[in-house]
Amino acid sequence: MKRLFVCMGFLLAVTTVLAQSGQPKMPPVSPPEKESATISGTTITITYSSPRVNGRAGKIFTPDGLIKQTHKSYPVWRGGANSATTLVTSGDIMIGDLMIPAGTYTLFVDISDPAKWVFIVSKATGEWGLSYDPTKDLGRTPMTMSKPPALVEDLKYTLADSGGGNGTLTLAWENMSASVPIMIH
Repeated sequence: MKRLFVCMGFLLAVTTVLAQSGQPKMPPVSPPEKESATISGTTITITYSSPRVNGRAGKIFTPDGLIKQTHKSYPVWRGGANSATTLVTSGDIMIGDLMIPAGTYTLFVDISDPAKWVFIVSKATGEWGLSYDPTKDLGRTPMTMSKPPALVEDLKYTLADSGGGNGTLTLAWENMSASVPIMIH
């Protein structure tokens, strides 16, 4: 019986050492990111996965590009990678002309017109990023388009406090930047 316990202990120790000495984990291709800001006492947080351009410059948002090829809901895009991009607000806010009550939402972007993206806030939550159902939209609001000064390799959301209960939400990736004003209620 003593030998059995010694052998089992030895096997457990060897298994633990071998499991820990495995291959090093590679960082995720589209790592999770979070952007948060407090504007006039209201905290706004966007949680997303950040894909890379990775040598595909000029081939992301084109009509035959990466987004169209990989998203069955094209031209509606999940605004990130992997799980759905989420917005959490601790208070009522306006994003563009869209009133958003305090709560948790999923974000999408209609990129059908490269010069006029549309920001979409969905009431559906907890789904995978490719599951878009327009019947669950809280609403849509136009975004202001611009070109970043240089290629944006990693998709990036930015929340900026402009003061006086106002701010800006910006999404930038590759050669596109789209923003929408925020107002705290």
